[in-house]
Amino acid sequence: MFGSNDDKKTPAEAGEKKGLFGWLRKKPQTPAAEPPPAEPLEDSQPFADEPDTALPETPPAVEPVRTEAVAAAPEPTIEPKIAPEVVLHAEPEAEPVPELVRPGEEPEAPVLAEIAVEPAPAPSPTEAPAKLGFFARLKQGLSKTSASIGEGMASLFLGKKAIDDDLLDELETRLLTADVGVEATTAIMQNLARRVSRKELADSGALYKALQEELASLLKPVEQPLVIDGSKRPFVILVVGVNGVGKTTTIGKLAKKLQLEGKKVMLAAGDTFRAAAVEQLQVWGERNNIAVIAQHTGADSASVIFDAVQAAKARGIDVLIADTAGRLHTKDNLMEELKKVRRVMGKLDDSAPHEVLLVLDAGTGQNAINQTKQFNQSVELTGLVLTKLDGTAKGGVIFALAKQFGTPIRYIGVGEGIDDLRAFEANAFVDALFAEKGAGGASS
Repeated sequence: MFGSNDDKKTPAEAGEKKGLFGWLRKKPQTPAAEPPPAEPLEDSQPFADEPDTALPETPPAVEPVRTEAVAAAPEPTIEPKIAPEVVLHAEPEAEPVPELVRPGEEPEAPVLAEIAVEPAPAPSPTEAPAKLGFFARLKQGLSKTSASIGEGMASLFLGKKAIDDDLLDELETRLLTADVGVEATTAIMQNLARRVSRKELADSGALYKALQEELASLLKPVEQPLVIDGSKRPFVILVVGVNGVGKTTTIGKLAKKLQLEGKKVMLAAGDTFRAAAVEQLQVWGERNNIAVIAQHTGADSASVIFDAVQAAKARGIDVLIADTAGRLHTKDNLMEELKKVRRVMGKLDDSAPHEVLLVLDAGTGQNAINQTKQFNQSVELTGLVLTKLDGTAKGGVIFALAKQFGTPIRYIGVGEGIDDLRAFEANAFVDALFAEKGAGGASS
């Protein structure tokens, strides 16, 4: 009786623990008979040990026995059965983690595969724009000039329907700031005002279209591509211009173009004051298998070109392109040297040079007007080449050149590639200036 009461009191402190240990002990009773005698020994001890000396001994004795049973559980054959049960419960928890990682890795592989496949078709569209023709490149090259003329004008007309004096004044200001020039701007505004007074232009939209027509009509007279006269062999092209406008590069591109047309071309390195110019021209010649006549640095430019004309006649060359030293148009002595070159050519061929091309940097703006005036007085220009239009917003100077001089514009350059030097076309030029963003198309 007393024993049963004491047993009920002790589980109050750890009731569930005894139940668990008891359950564990009941299992070992079936396989072995030793555990049952051990239980009565433990029960008999607390009865005899109730005095003070027995109480301290019983708790440590019971706890170590239970702890030993738990600790010894993994060692005997009975407890490994429990251990795998715990491990089995732990394993399924650990398994879903790697399973979640695996599916995460598997979708990444197909995504990478798809990305690797996508760049393969990408090069095909990149090649397509290159085949769009000159208009696409022209539009891209004129983007800065278009921002001041084309897009700038479009923003001016945006939201306005009626044509009034304020709109016309603002239009005139935009043309002047775009380097169109006073003379060209005055002519354009007079024609537009006349059409407005005649009621030909009803609203701002009609005025916007009329502006494009006026600009194109201004450039149309100077749209004269270079024509090589086959009866004159060699057909001599003298290229002049100030330093840094791209004379030598233009010569190299032009030589390649003529060569592709089936012409036999020769180059004359007449820029003897700059060693780099001779080397650069020789590189162009080697690259395109074109003969280059050159002398040492500092040699007389006129003598180099004289030798080149003689060699071209002897070799049956179709076109001879002669480079000259870059010189400031304000230096009279340097301009006199150009006159000497022209006279020396005339000794071998009265009609030579057959073409005198002035290369102008569009970025110089209105200064190009002064250059054209001075060079024209010295060597009588027959054509212009306007380069570097892709790097400036001052491309409007082409309208000023057309209005003031009327000299044929043979070529324009809108990039570094050979295909970026193209025969000038008035309508294509104006269309590219006013083309909407994203618009493009092929052009011959």
